[in-house]
Amino acid sequence: MRTATLFLRSLLFTIVMVVATVVWACVCFLAAPFKYNTRFWITSRWNVFIIWCAKVLCGIRYEFKGYDNLPDGPAILLSKHQSAWETIFLLPNMTHPLVFVFKKEILYIPFFGWAMALLRMIPIDRKQGKNAFSNVVRHGKRRLADGQWIIMFPEGTRIPVGQKGKYKSGGTRLAIETGAVVVPIAHNSGECWPKNSFIKRPGLITVSIGKPLSPENHTPDSLMQEVENWIESEMRVISPHAY
Repeated sequence: MRTATLFLRSLLFTIVMVVATVVWACVCFLAAPFKYNTRFWITSRWNVFIIWCAKVLCGIRYEFKGYDNLPDGPAILLSKHQSAWETIFLLPNMTHPLVFVFKKEILYIPFFGWAMALLRMIPIDRKQGKNAFSNVVRHGKRRLADGQWIIMFPEGTRIPVGQKGKYKSGGTRLAIETGAVVVPIAHNSGECWPKNSFIKRPGLITVSIGKPLSPENHTPDSLMQEVENWIESEMRVISPHAY
């Protein structure tokens, strides 16, 4: 596809996303008095709309692999992180409402962050040091007990296609503290929606879901090693050309 066409399609997508974010944030504010499940559904319609726009305007399609591996009970999802795409996509497409663990500063982003503040997310205040993780555990136990799932990106930041970041054990520490299973997720979203790239490229994103891993008889590091091994092995299956 010609560069000029990619630019124009990406520009149109960006304009639509900005306008939709402002409109949806206002709708979310109006939905604030509703029950949580209703608020979550209304808010996540923004995600559904943006993913649809990415498909129609930019040609970004997706497929699931291993969707049946999602468990019925409490779970902590640990996902590969290449793009903003998965942060938008995963929220409305899992079988339970998701709770993201993210840095507190995101809540200050106009409209988007304000709407996120209406959901039961777990913001981390890095200024609290060691107490920050204690807050994650406390809130995490409540969220899991309420039937929500927690999602974290163990690499911490978006990693370019074909590369691997350092896997941090916060998610597996939380799993051991709560007894929830861990579900590894691999995907190749960065091939279509690269980190910090204005241009969105058409293509097929594969979201591969691994079998749940029990925290029993594991340390945080040993459990994270299993997560890392599965994700990085699966990346070579869904993106063999990048490795």
